[in-house]
Amino acid sequence: MSFSKLTIRDVPVHDKVVLVRADYNVPLSDGKISDDLRVRASIPTLQYLRERGCVVVVMSHLGRPDGQANPEYSLAPVAEHLAELLGQPVKFVDTCYGDKVTQAVKVARPGDVVLLENVRFHTEEEANDSTFAGKIAKSSQARYFVQDGFGVVHRAHASTEAITHFLPSVSGLLLEREVTIIIDAMEAPERPLYAVMGGAKVSDKIKVIEAFVEKADKILIGGAMANTFLAYKGNDIGRSKAETDQQVTLDAIYAAARKKVGDEHVDEFLVLPVDVAVAATIDGKQPRRNQKVDSIGETDIAADIGDLSIERFTTELAKAKTVVWNGTMGLAEFPEFAHGSARVALTLATTPGMTSIVGGGDTADFALKWDGNEGDSFTHVSTGGGASLDLMAGKKLPGVEALLEGPK
Repeated sequence: MSFSKLTIRDVPVHDKVVLVRADYNVPLSDGKISDDLRVRASIPTLQYLRERGCVVVVMSHLGRPDGQANPEYSLAPVAEHLAELLGQPVKFVDTCYGDKVTQAVKVARPGDVVLLENVRFHTEEEANDSTFAGKIAKSSQARYFVQDGFGVVHRAHASTEAITHFLPSVSGLLLEREVTIIIDAMEAPERPLYAVMGGAKVSDKIKVIEAFVEKADKILIGGAMANTFLAYKGNDIGRSKAETDQQVTLDAIYAAARKKVGDEHVDEFLVLPVDVAVAATIDGKQPRRNQKVDSIGETDIAADIGDLSIERFTTELAKAKTVVWNGTMGLAEFPEFAHGSARVALTLATTPGMTSIVGGGDTADFALKWDGNEGDSFTHVSTGGGASLDLMAGKKLPGVEALLEGPK
């Protein structure tokens, strides 16, 4: 185990009021949750506490309401869905502190769950305001604070960091699992360890790429990120999306790779597409065309790895024992350009004996939509985008660091 903090298993939570920070920042469509991964992932911690007679008070955020009480970002729909998952009513309180919260907790019975309104309706939340955190702690009458919102622990906000100064603070089961799986994959993986990196920007993932250059046995690069690498290596990428200001960064990445594997093996270690799927416009109407990377037309837009690259990537991935996938292989929201991502997902889901870790954000969204098994076809689908990236890069997560340390 690589988790060093106390968890809910380590403290006497029986019959106590417990304040839980969950991450219910879920996509809504017409007031309904379109992807409930984060809500489902919170259930084991809530059930653990309920079974021990706790009154469970949950706080979260949703979207970016910019400190305004915007009904569009209310957590009321989440309360309804959470009640369905738990099989019992969930009391929703339309504020996150004050007398309404206090009264809701006072009348709650052991095993009851109370969900507070969006903490980001207050500017003090993202400012990590101590007074605001103190109001939440006092109103909730909690004996313990449980951090279980992995998707927010890379931020020092009032509900992730300042709150820990008012209550003994421990980890929930989801947070423990996320941190343990990701750190173990980076520090003590079953090898070979392969990384599949995609998405839009190299600049967003510099530290993660650097970490994988040091730790991985092979790195496969797709998505718009691959366009930046291809352009760096002298390919004309037409009208494809790429970053033109990453020369110094890529110089350093390739220098580190050469130092690790030698000049003659760099292109076997940092695997780029040999062809890409292109179209003149990306509108869901243009069919994909495969082009070798040295013959991309001046009006072409690369929107996926090509068919040859798909075969190469999946053949390589099938050799791995541990795979960390962060970033889709193209514009996977368009079926014509989701081929690469779908084949990567299929390989991770069906290769016997493979530990497959799917990073949060767009990658997790795609994997869940692709998988008819609610993500269970993979070893782990992370609930955190930025948090998983920071953890892979070796950064400290403020919301984890603030928790009580376990015994050495």
